[in-house]
Amino acid sequence: MKTLTRQDLSDILNGAAILGAGGGGDLREGFGMIDHALDAGKSFQLVSVDDVPDDAIICTPYMLGAISALTEEEERGYRHLPKASQHPILTAYDKFQEYLGTTFYGTTACELGGSNTAAAFFPAAMNGHYIVDADPAGRAVPEITHSTYYLAGLPAAPIYTANEFGETFVLEGVHDDQRAETLVRALSTVSRHDIAAIDHALPMRELRGALIAGTITKAMNLGKAWREAKAASEDAIARVAQTGSGFVGFEGVVKTCVYETVDGFTIGAMNIDGTGPNQGQTMRISVKNENMACWLNGKTYATVPDLICLFDAETQDQISNPDCRVDQSVKVVLLPAPAVFRTEKGLSIFGPEYAGIDQPYTWPGAA
Repeated sequence: MKTLTRQDLSDILNGAAILGAGGGGDLREGFGMIDHALDAGKSFQLVSVDDVPDDAIICTPYMLGAISALTEEEERGYRHLPKASQHPILTAYDKFQEYLGTTFYGTTACELGGSNTAAAFFPAAMNGHYIVDADPAGRAVPEITHSTYYLAGLPAAPIYTANEFGETFVLEGVHDDQRAETLVRALSTVSRHDIAAIDHALPMRELRGALIAGTITKAMNLGKAWREAKAASEDAIARVAQTGSGFVGFEGVVKTCVYETVDGFTIGAMNIDGTGPNQGQTMRISVKNENMACWLNGKTYATVPDLICLFDAETQDQISNPDCRVDQSVKVVLLPAPAVFRTEKGLSIFGPEYAGIDQPYTWPGAA
């Protein structure tokens, strides 16, 4: 077991934001949850998969919804609703334990991202529970189905959800994760496109073989490498690429960038004109919460499940959606996906076809 320091937590969230590949939630919200718990005198206890007892009940808390801003008309539709005093992830966590008549041993993140990793840490810390050093995605993903839970056929339900207005919903008898995605996404769209959900509340013996072990430590090491390179006035973006076994694939200036909320997702695209070694070239990146695919000079270059990570070339900070802006100087880092998602079965749920591309998967580093 490791008690995480504020520096550890900062490195984890920054590393998770990078591995979010544009998604995974707002990093500022993630730090808000972490600091709320620290200010309340709580601690964050990280345990390895191997150290969790077989009969310990682990759950997966997360926030689900679009990450783009609501329109004025959409906001107007929620102004009559009073806000709950407690964060919805804490409400869902408390009520789910009451519903099940049990106490959770701890949590695992649903994905790696600036906010959603913290969303799993937060209720664990506030309740004196443990954080498991693992997750079922190894990166940020758009849908509940993009997980090793789905690949392993583990049941998501019952699912407990709560929104910022204090409304709670329990989903029982859900057929599979695909149906869970449909139902929770629908609840999110009527909850200001943001809902807390907790699923896969199962004994560790059922989760152990499905989880990707060590991903929180991976995020911490990546965040630490990025931080130390920046502090030493080194090329932090190149350090991230090296630490993550990837490479810097493009650099340029953003010429167009559009985001919109469609069916509960943030959909968008950005076009980048190359500079430096990429002078005269172009790159286009498509977005569905996360960066889905990129095209170099009109030809497919990289797709999910691999990570397309955008950085501000001047500040060397990662760029999450929907924060990219026109005239921003950027660098694109390509990082390999976890091995399980590069298998035939993994690619069948989260590969080029999901990104709307009719061609076989290839790792761009092999080209």
